[in-house]
Amino acid sequence: MFVGDSMTIGSTGDFTWRYRMWQHLNATFGGPYRIVGPRHALHDPVEGAPTSYDYGDPGFPDEARRHLAGWGEGWLHMAPLIGDAVRRYDADTLLVSLGLIDLGFYTNAEQTAENVREFMAQARAAAPHIRAVLMPVIPNVRAATDTAFGAQCERFNELLAKAVADLSTPGSPLLLASVPGGWEIDRATYDGTHPSECGERLLAGAFADAMHQAWGVGAPYGSPDEAVGGPVGEPVPSP
Repeated sequence: MFVGDSMTIGSTGDFTWRYRMWQHLNATFGGPYRIVGPRHALHDPVEGAPTSYDYGDPGFPDEARRHLAGWGEGWLHMAPLIGDAVRRYDADTLLVSLGLIDLGFYTNAEQTAENVREFMAQARAAAPHIRAVLMPVIPNVRAATDTAFGAQCERFNELLAKAVADLSTPGSPLLLASVPGGWEIDRATYDGTHPSECGERLLAGAFADAMHQAWGVGAPYGSPDEAVGGPVGEPVPSP
């Protein structure tokens, strides 16, 4: 299950990093899998709501579009939702990219880190053996120009790393993904925050490499096993 904010849900016309991960899993996973979640739309900037289905690739199948992501939603918003989503959709792995919106509008670094812990507690209450990959906050253009906000992003990432170390267990492992190498705001985003096609691939690669290195899932992102020019299969249908 993909869990995230505006960088994960995407906007009308985007491919999304979820799409890039779907392509990667089809090429390298080596067996059936399901992408699950209660939502499947993109954010429509005209309507200001998650009502768009105009993905960059119209062939992206509905069952692979599933997610729990929302424009303007962060750890604060997802912590109360994750337990029910995990339970209803039988998720066993969470790929989570959250935090920038929290720090920008709702909570400071310490409060946001507490919401990370609450999020994981709720997820584990629903599925005790769930595993998760957590992405640090990727500084955006505001972090580059607002010193105080940039410091909050750095502090939260320190606390996130501590939470992963504290909370990870053999039965319910947590991974801290790496901020994608080569992430340059003017190349990896189209507006200083949201991922361009380059940024989508970088995000998918960071999650894919973390899962491969720690759990042997698939292959390194962009390996020779990766399909060139599109996916080679489809996931099994979601319930």
